[in-house]
Amino acid sequence: MPISSNPSIKDLILNPSEIRLRFHAAQLIAREAGLLALKYFRDPDHLKWESKGPQDWVSQADREVEKRIREYLLDLFPQDGFLGEESGKYQMDAPGIWVVDPIDGTSCFRRGMPEWCVSIAYVLSDRRIPLGVIYQPCTDELFSADPETGMRINGTQMEAAKIETFQDGVVGIGYSWKADPEKTLGVLQAIIDKQGNFESMGSGALMVAYVACGRYIGFYESFINSWDCLAAISMVRTAGGWTSDFLADNGLFEGNFLSACAPGLEPFMEEMLKKSN
Repeated sequence: MPISSNPSIKDLILNPSEIRLRFHAAQLIAREAGLLALKYFRDPDHLKWESKGPQDWVSQADREVEKRIREYLLDLFPQDGFLGEESGKYQMDAPGIWVVDPIDGTSCFRRGMPEWCVSIAYVLSDRRIPLGVIYQPCTDELFSADPETGMRINGTQMEAAKIETFQDGVVGIGYSWKADPEKTLGVLQAIIDKQGNFESMGSGALMVAYVACGRYIGFYESFINSWDCLAAISMVRTAGGWTSDFLADNGLFEGNFLSACAPGLEPFMEEMLKKSN
């Protein structure tokens, strides 16, 4: 039986309990889904991989984990929409939509590396992202954000880094073959010119979440899909950081570029973006 009736966008905005129900459910579901994915991760010989494109792989692990998440969420909240990397769109006219990546960082997952996670976000029809949950099974870290509790890792309050220069930390860099490589090269050169440092790992969701908790001071990717980043965008904003307007220009369905940074670095990030164009 569903635990909620049929809220409108007004209900979701004005009634915090509607969001709190979803927030608690998302945390429990992310953990369970992550443990299911971890079983597949530890038994790689039984996985069959298919290529969807350059650096884009899928297996029954992705499909089964997303199926589990979708079934749980839509059983609890049947009036909500669902957008998943593997299963696509459902009820996109709903006032609230779940946006899910069952395994972000599939290339790492496939090669036995720990930098992968489950990502669950909830976005409203007015483009607000009131909650985000990311679970990294290999480190047993649950990243979460909502307006009431803030940004947390396993319940501990976190904030974005408080710095004023790119020399004081690391910028996470994502790369997509779907975008002009010159854009990424321009950003890398700008970071080098600022005497900054950068690195890349296989999960965009984790890299953006690292900005939220202060591990990274910034992030840039020339093209990223919504299921890879919306949960982490919610975290950065909740933790006091800044992100570009990812949902502009139909980013929910078509993807977009994304930049994010610690508070105070926006002018430097905007300068870098100009150099990349």
